[in-house]
This record gives sequence, structure tokens and C-alpha cells, in this order.
Amino acid sequence: MRMVKINPGKFELFFRKAALFFVTAAVFFASCTSPRHLGRTAIPGRFLDDPAISDTHVGIAVYDAGAGEYVYTHNSEKFFVPASNVKIPTLYAGLKYLGDSIPGIRYAEYNDTVFLYATGDPVFMLEDFAAQPVFEFLHDTDKPLAFVEPVWRTGALGYGWPWNFYLNYYMPERSPFPVYGNVVIWAQRDIEDYSGDIRITYASSYPAHNWPVIVKDSPEGKFEVRRPLTVNDYEVFLGLEGERDLFVPFATGGMKAALELLTDTLHKDIALVPTRPGLPVWPGTCTKAFLASDTIADRIPLTGIISGQFETIYSAAPDSLFRPMMVHSDNFFAEQVLIMASNELFGVMDEMLLIEHLLENEFEGMPDTPRWVDGSGLSRYNLFSPRSFVWMLEKMKDEFGIERLMQLFPTGGEGTLNNLYLDEKGAIYAKTGTLGGNAVALSGFLLTQRGRTLIFSVLVNNHNKDAGEVRKATESFLKDIIYRF
Repeated sequence: MRMVKINPGKFELFFRKAALFFVTAAVFFASCTSPRHLGRTAIPGRFLDDPAISDTHVGIAVYDAGAGEYVYTHNSEKFFVPASNVKIPTLYAGLKYLGDSIPGIRYAEYNDTVFLYATGDPVFMLEDFAAQPVFEFLHDTDKPLAFVEPVWRTGALGYGWPWNFYLNYYMPERSPFPVYGNVVIWAQRDIEDYSGDIRITYASSYPAHNWPVIVKDSPEGKFEVRRPLTVNDYEVFLGLEGERDLFVPFATGGMKAALELLTDTLHKDIALVPTRPGLPVWPGTCTKAFLASDTIADRIPLTGIISGQFETIYSAAPDSLFRPMMVHSDNFFAEQVLIMASNELFGVMDEMLLIEHLLENEFEGMPDTPRWVDGSGLSRYNLFSPRSFVWMLEKMKDEFGIERLMQLFPTGGEGTLNNLYLDEKGAIYAKTGTLGGNAVALSGFLLTQRGRTLIFSVLVNNHNKDAGEVRKATESFLKDIIYRF
């Protein structure tokens, strides 16, 4: 047995050097890695290994707003199709540029005519908005009505939208002057005689219109309404389902369909006055404008009338529009919000002009410049990173207050979160996103059991499972964070 004598002083020096090495190494390696763990749990690992998630593309960013640091990231800098999470930057645009009231219409009275300027307001003649000050004004005036053609520089359908969805209720056309939400409600009803041996099925529509309609029996026994892409010629197929309602977008044709419907409703003739090419007409930016219509131009030179003498009729509080846009993910409202904001800022209805402005100004500091092409997220061309959504949500919290955002985003058991986070009502406020077979997204705020406010974004792409399974896996992940972090 060999005995070794150890010098206590040398051993102590070695120990201190070794300890210093390991501490330095630990700090070095920690500084070279992104935040990966939430507390002492293995929550992220369980989520990424979930069968609903494991074969998908996933991006995650979880940010502690109080500490000002990320507590977990996974592919947070990579780009994903965000689906309806695009409504988050759209909401920012509405909060920033639409002020305290939604501009419903602008008008100028001159001699015996009321000249009108559309604003893109989507709530006109919608039953959910009982107060209709614009309609009351148009109804009560006894003067002739003439719309000045707006500067419309976009299309009825957004860039990259699936064109064959044009008859679906969630994809109404965009337009400068929406009426009835740019949708016709078709109702199928049955009438039975006293003996019960005869069944009579009929269809009706709201609002009333004079468009061509052909009614047929459905060979499949399914109530269905069809029309060509750009024409309001309808085929109605009566089915065997009994009472059923269909919400079918109509072809707007710019302002054509809107004025036809409004003429039928008001029982008044309404003129559309085109402007000369290259001369935009906008109250507030133009000092001089001329009309191409000889009959109107002879009676009224619009020099000075278009600028500064237009009055505005406001239609609704903006949050009454923003809340259904976020809670129920209303695509039509989202698209019109960008169009209205563009009109307010530039006097031009062009959502891409507004998007470009936001990316170059208010969103200049966003960590990953997105590809952003519409207001609703219907387009698969949109690409955002999770940390960009976190950045935007923090900016919105700082500018508009988290209390207001909590009134606009759905919480557990509400809206698009109706069957999710039922026990976490008031602990999560988040915008959902679903694009069939391609994207499931959720971004928003978590209020944890330990009193922290977290901002998060979870984007899942290219899943081969039912979207409900992906949502349930995401729910388990976020619930663990709420209760353990």
C-alpha cells in the first residue's frame, strides 16, 4: 500500500482553480444557448414529442414581459404560415389609424344633391349593429344621392386566396362600400299540408334583390346555392334537410352590387359619379377635382367641395368591430379594417400600401421582416416568425394597454377558444389561426399562477393530423406553463 502526502495549501489552490473552471465553463455554455427550459419541468419536450406535433414544423417563442427576456424558444426566428394570426398586425393597424369611431360615410351637400364618399365601413346594414346612423341619414334626406367613385386600388379577393372558396361564408368579397356584409342569406323552409303527405320546400333570400335566380331540386338532396365567380346569377338547389340557412357572398362588382341593393332598400335612385383617370378624389388631400359626368359637372364644380367641406358620419365604436374580428376571427372585418386604415391615411383603398407603410415605420424594429399580403390570413403567402408575433404583441401592450387587448382577444371558453382552456378563463388571451391541412397557430398572453405575464406564439405548419389534435396538444403545453411557471 502506497502512502501519498498531500500538501494542504496546494490541494486548496487546485480545488479553487477547478471550481473556477467549471463555473466559467457553465457560464460560457449557458451564454451560447437559447432559453430552453421553463422552470425545472420538461414541458417543451413533452409537447414536441406529442404524436400530434412530432412530425410537424413547429415554432415557439415564450417571453416574460416583466423580466424582459425569453424563457423558451424553438425555431422562433423561422418563418411559418400564420393563418388568422395575421389579424394581430391588422388589429394594430385598426387601433393605430381608425381613431375613436369608425368612419361610416363622408358627405357634402351642394344645392339639390348629397354627394357621398365611401369609407370601406363593413358594419353598414348588418343586423349585429342595431344602430345604423349612415342608413338613417340616407333614408331621411329628401335630396338626390350621388356617390363619388373612390380610389380603389385593390381587388375583391386577396392575393393568394383560394379562388374556389368564393362561395363560402368566411370569404366575402372586399369592396369600397360594403352592404349587408357583402353576403346574401338564403333560407330553405318546408311547408306541410294538413294531411302530412305533401311536402313543399321553398327558398327565400335576405336582403331582397332583383338578381336572376333559378330554383331546382338537388340531385344529392342537399340545399346548395351556386353562382359564377363574378356574376350574381344564382342557382338554388333545394334539399331534404328541412330548415337550413346559407350565407353566400355576392359578387360586388366594385360598388355596383351595393348600389343596386341600397336602391332597392331605400327606394331611391343613387348615382355613381366616376372621376377622371389620374385625378383622385379624396376629402382632405385634394384641393381640386373634376368629374367626368357631364350632367353633374355642369351643375357643380367640385373645386373646394371635395376638400375640407365633407362631413363624416361615424357608424360604430371601433372595439365593437375589433372584438368580433378577434374573438370570432371574422375575415371580412379584418380585410375591411386594412382598407379603411389605408383610406384614412392615404385617401386610397389599397391594403398593400398600408402594409408597406407599417413595415417601414411602426414595425421597422420587428426582428424578422415578414411577408404580409392580406388582413385576414386567408392567404398561404403570409409568412411570420413566432418572435415577430411576440414583438408585435409587446408593442401593442405598451401602446394600447393590456387591459384593452384583453377585451378584444378571446379567453378560455370563448369564441374560437370555445372548447379550449375552459378552466383557464382569464389566464389566457390569444388569437387562434387555422388554415386547413397547413397551419394551426396561437399567439397572445398568459397570466401565470405565479403572477407573471408571458407573451407567446406557437406556430405549427405542415401537420398531417386533425387540426383539433394539434390544438389539444398546444393546450396541454400552455396549461402546464400557466400552472407551473
